Amino acid sequence: MGEYSNEEAERRKKAVFESMSPRRQKHILKKGFDKWDPFQEPKDPIDIRTDKTKRTTQQLVREFLQARSGEAQNNSYNRGVLEMAMGLVNEEDRFRGMYDFALWHRDLLNREGLE
Repeated sequence: MGEYSNEEAERRKKAVFESMSPRRQKHILKKGFDKWDPFQEPKDPIDIRTDKTKRTTQQLVREFLQARSGEAQNNSYNRGVLEMAMGLVNEEDRFRGMYDFALWHRDLLNREGLE
């Protein structure tokens, strides 16, 4: 609540609280009014999230598509790449499952001499 005096900050906090619905107020009281900070800084935007290589979703997509530039690609393919990159950066189980399956299938094809 930085630039305001403690009294002014508390007055503003109370005003925000009182303008909320009773249901939301109850939720805040359950967690503790003293701990609640309606003026806290927002969290990092999703586009700043990175994977284990410290690359953003956009960096991963760009590098992947550049590495495959000689191959035919279309909008559907590119959307799939973007969805997969977002899912992996956000560590969503659905995309981890697809990734693990794709690796397993590639290995299966190699073992059977089909790739």
